[in-house]
Order: sequence, then C-alpha cells, then structure tokens
Amino acid sequence: MNKIFTLFLLSILLNCNAQNTTNNDLNTERTITNILNNWHKAAANANFDNYFEAMDTNSIFVGTDAKEVWSKKEFKNFSKPFFDKGKAWSFTTLKRNIYIHSSKEIVWFDEILDTWMGICRGSGVLEKVNNQWKIKHYVLSVTVPNEDIKPVIKIKQEKDALLIKDLKN
Repeated sequence: MNKIFTLFLLSILLNCNAQNTTNNDLNTERTITNILNNWHKAAANANFDNYFEAMDTNSIFVGTDAKEVWSKKEFKNFSKPFFDKGKAWSFTTLKRNIYIHSSKEIVWFDEILDTWMGICRGSGVLEKVNNQWKIKHYVLSVTVPNEDIKPVIKIKQEKDALLIKDLKN
C-alpha cells in the first residue's frame, strides 16, 4: 500500500511541475506578445524612446534591403528622421508564433505583418537581460507568393548582380 501511495504522490508532484511549466510558458508568451505589440505600436505612434528601449544595446535590425543590417545605434540614426516627422511605420501583426528555449531566458518568434509594403514577415530573438526581455535580433522580409516569384526574380537579377559585386569588394 505504501508503494501505491508513493507512486500516486509522485505522479501528482510531476503533474504539478508540468502544469507550472505550461503556466510559465503561457506567461512568457503573453509577456513577449505584449513587448512586440508595444514595440510595433511605438513605431506607429513615433515614440522613439519606447521603440528603442525595447531593443538591447547590442541588438541588430535586418531590413528588407540586402544592405540593411544595422546595429541599434545605426538603426536609431536611420530611423530618427521618420520618428521626428510624427510617424515612423505601422506594422499590424496578423499572426505570431513564439518559441521558448528550455533555459526560459531566450525566445525566438516569427510573425506575419500587415505593412505599407503589403504582407511582410518579421522574425527575431529576445533574451532576458537583467530580468527584462530585450529584442536582440529582428529581421523584416517582404513575402512573395511562390506563384509570383519568377517576375520578382527577373526584376532583382540586375540589382543582385551589382550587390554581389559590391559585397565581393
């Protein structure tokens, strides 16, 4: 009887631990969702300080142009004139997936966005830094439906050749 009770108690404890993990993951997902939603909202409202506060000091922003790989400082310099005009850009999240590392200190995500460029994809990484989540890396890309890719490739070929030449120098 003692063995049965011990096994029963052990199964309850393991189940509670699994439930805590699920609750912790849900809380983390909610937190990350709020951070990213507020980050996009800060851009739409031209709130320069809130937008860049969400990013870590050594974060990277990768834009839609192949030449756009910016440190936080470079991205701030590029973005400042847009924010100063009263509206930077407005991205509305249509769908987002969040993935949590087993350490619970790193998350990565992908999102589908409605933007002035049409549907785009954002993806990135956040890390818990001094008990605060910070955006470490963000990539924005323009999506192209597979059935429409051939004309896009044709348009890009000439410019891609010039870019490849520049990258080799």
